[in-house]
Amino acid sequence: MTEEIVKSALSKVMYPGFTKDIVTFGFVKDIVVNGNDTSFTVEITSSAPEVAQQIKDEATEALKSAGAANVTVNVKAPQMPRESSSHGKNIAPQVKNFLMVSSGKGGVGKSTTSVNIAIALAAQGKKVGLLDADIYGPNVPRMMGVSDVKPEVNGNKVLPIKAYGIEMMSMGSLMEDGQSLIWRGAMIMKAIEQFLRDILWSELDVLVIDMPPGTGDAQLTLAQSVPVTAGLTVTTPQGVSLDDSRRSLDMFKKLNIPIAGIIENMSGFIAPDTGVEYDIFGKGTSTPMAKEFDTQIIAEIPIEPSIRTGGDEGKPITFVDPSSESAKRYMKAAESIWNTIEEINANGGVDNQSVQPTTPPGVSACSTGGASASKEQSGGGCGCS
Repeated sequence: MTEEIVKSALSKVMYPGFTKDIVTFGFVKDIVVNGNDTSFTVEITSSAPEVAQQIKDEATEALKSAGAANVTVNVKAPQMPRESSSHGKNIAPQVKNFLMVSSGKGGVGKSTTSVNIAIALAAQGKKVGLLDADIYGPNVPRMMGVSDVKPEVNGNKVLPIKAYGIEMMSMGSLMEDGQSLIWRGAMIMKAIEQFLRDILWSELDVLVIDMPPGTGDAQLTLAQSVPVTAGLTVTTPQGVSLDDSRRSLDMFKKLNIPIAGIIENMSGFIAPDTGVEYDIFGKGTSTPMAKEFDTQIIAEIPIEPSIRTGGDEGKPITFVDPSSESAKRYMKAAESIWNTIEEINANGGVDNQSVQPTTPPGVSACSTGGASASKEQSGGGCGCS
């Protein structure tokens, strides 16, 4: 046996759920060969025991087929997800953690970010759901390659659609193609609640929620319906985007949602022919904003043609091309997000009781009667702030 023979044999062991092998991913470390005996370490991103066992079994079989007598496989994996310790109203209690992906304005790549972060979390062994709560612009079905798939109904509940190892639901999966929604805020709020309550989500480690742009009814309804574990803001380097992104971060603070970080999209351009990166729209301009809100930029995602084609064709770059620069940055961002979620839960979790409405049922918080009732119950305010 030689190290080359070992690597050649292990290059036939695919990482579960992907079309890349463990050698190409760079997971194989510390190969030791002693005659026909060999040992090595596999550092994986998944915390799922079944993933570690599958890799160990397939690696052992591949090496014995190549002539190895004794094979020792050491698998290093992250810890299993911590149970959520959040408190308050939760109309989807089977979901342990909720990640709100928000932006101050549209067109900054929020849905692309949501899709790739969800897939990256799943690749790291988490049980993940993806809720496309962008009611007016439900693009996630196309990006996930399920734009022509309709969900199954089980009684009065709807089963989420499964793709790329995650569960997904979107208004786009329930509507006819091209149909417009002309809804007032109250209907948006009801739809958000139904997406949480009436979808048969599994016991999820995290539900990634792609929000509509802005800081309105949808965001407030979500925060009042479930204890949002963390919020992620998506921006681009331009000043007009940063102005609106500050509002998104300010919203997280007012709703008592811990900030998981900022993802800066269109941060540079990677030329497909040379691989050289150019800062055509700027890069890192979100840093002062991150410092202002005591958070950090967790990924600078460049303009890369494969991201656009992957979104249009329903082939997310994090799944179909995990060795690409953008996919690596999404994976690193997902690791950072999960570390933040684990830290939040270790410190007692979150609580949405402070953002619950204080007006009596059926009374508008901003009406004269609602304001009076709210003041009597809480000592001031109309319940809208």
